[in-house]
Amino acid sequence: MELNQNKQLITNWLSLSHIQMKITNELEGILQENHQLSLKEFYVLLFLSEAPEKKLKLQQLQSMVGLSQSAMSRLVSRFEAKGCGTLKRYICVDDRRAIFTSLTPEGEEKLKKATVTFHDTLEKAFSQDMIREELYRLLDQLKP
Repeated sequence: MELNQNKQLITNWLSLSHIQMKITNELEGILQENHQLSLKEFYVLLFLSEAPEKKLKLQQLQSMVGLSQSAMSRLVSRFEAKGCGTLKRYICVDDRRAIFTSLTPEGEEKLKKATVTFHDTLEKAFSQDMIREELYRLLDQLKP
């Protein structure tokens, strides 16, 4: 019996991972196509928009987005290189080793437009019968 339970746990995990990967790929593609944003870039804008004063230390942001220090630095540099003015990077006055990144009004506008696409894509993804049925099946198995 335990072998069947273990196998079912693995099957459930793989199903959930498949759903997450499918939706992630859809979000990545549509954000790139419509807004020239990667999913990680969208998350950076989103987390900055939710932060006090719309700014965070790069170190905070990298843990929120799930990137290494160098990857986060490259991502912010790419934003700056695009010349779209969405982010502003500056050194912390209190701790000269810390670097802050803040969301600009241009960044807020870009996020606002991309959020509409993000929500539409999620609604569409979760309305697909295959995904909905699989999620219901997984939830049903979690019931005591």
